[in-house]
Amino acid sequence: MKRVTIIGGGITGLCSAYYLVKAGHEVTVIDKSTITDGASFINAGYVTPSHFVPIAEPGMINQGIKWIFNNSSPFYIKPRWDMDFFKWSWYFKKSSTKNKVSKAIPVLKELNEKSRDLYAEMLESFDFDFHMERKGLLMVYKSAKNEAHEAKLAEKGKDLGLDVSVLDKKALHDLEPKFSEDVIGGVHYECDAHSTPNLFMKNLKKWLTEHGVNFILEEAVTGLDVDNKTIKAVTTINKTIEADEFILAAGSWTFPLAKKLGLNIPIQPGKGYSMSISRETDIHLPAILTEAKVAVTPMQNFTRFAGTMEFSGNNTTILPNRVEAIAKAASNYYSGFTLTSEEKQSATSGLRPVSPDGLPFIGKSSKFKNLNVAAGHAMMGWSLGPITGKLISEIVDANHTSVLLEPFDLERF
Repeated sequence: MKRVTIIGGGITGLCSAYYLVKAGHEVTVIDKSTITDGASFINAGYVTPSHFVPIAEPGMINQGIKWIFNNSSPFYIKPRWDMDFFKWSWYFKKSSTKNKVSKAIPVLKELNEKSRDLYAEMLESFDFDFHMERKGLLMVYKSAKNEAHEAKLAEKGKDLGLDVSVLDKKALHDLEPKFSEDVIGGVHYECDAHSTPNLFMKNLKKWLTEHGVNFILEEAVTGLDVDNKTIKAVTTINKTIEADEFILAAGSWTFPLAKKLGLNIPIQPGKGYSMSISRETDIHLPAILTEAKVAVTPMQNFTRFAGTMEFSGNNTTILPNRVEAIAKAASNYYSGFTLTSEEKQSATSGLRPVSPDGLPFIGKSSKFKNLNVAAGHAMMGWSLGPITGKLISEIVDANHTSVLLEPFDLERF
């Protein structure tokens, strides 16, 4: 048995704790929050083998530059002087090549499929209760341009062995009658699943507490005590926590913490917004409204509207026009549906930890014998939580890992 301290209580940190407890370790989780909000609670809840193309695809930087002065655009970069962001952007541009994207595709597909299976195992274990359904995910569109783009991705998905079908307008509207008339078709990835994140997080945390995990909350890590190539302890304002192994799973705050140790783990926060609507919406299937890049998910007792990718630093500021863009998309894609002023005012935000190439950082540091990193999952953090936690447990125990770790190398930039 090892004493393991996890820095970060998001989906990655809690899934790591879950598998470490299962492996017989003594676990402590440190988080600067109360673990009741943030990206792990407000995301779209997708488990997505369909998301096999990384965010760093060719043309994305150029698109971001076009949108730079439009802060209601789906992909928004706030103009600012930030050397760390400039470096990250350079890494992103270098990663946005056809060759690198083609290498990443099978890696992301394998990770997502294994993680989906682990979610199913968790549910079947009856360790804790959570909502998970396998109804697939619709990628819907209103333009011929997006129809062609999504059809091309669907063919790639079929080549990868995914369960996917292209739907014409009639087939789509038969499946989800709520769509408006100008939604001309969609692609149905039946390989995908969806869940209710806040319920999962709440019940997993409860299970972990009942199984001896020590939670140190509302305590930000202020320092790390190092002796040669070994981390002895982490310190907060009030505590010093010693351990045999340390897991850095702090999401968007991983980069500054790693920097304290002289490590370059380039991660930038990509802000997302969401609104949870408790009234009946008559929306039955998860869907991404492709032109608007808005995700819609029928969860347990509510429907969630989420979207946008905003690079504006480590803040959770709500920009009303970005909320309005999500609301407008909802009205444009679903007939007779309008978000109320109160619903729009309930919007919240979370920070996704985005790596430059769209692949997470998972592995043991070469500079410290007992430091492991699990962060940088971008928009797939929820989908990849279980497989990342499983991999961390395997790394701590020096076991054969479920997937090859080379693509997630901590020192690839």
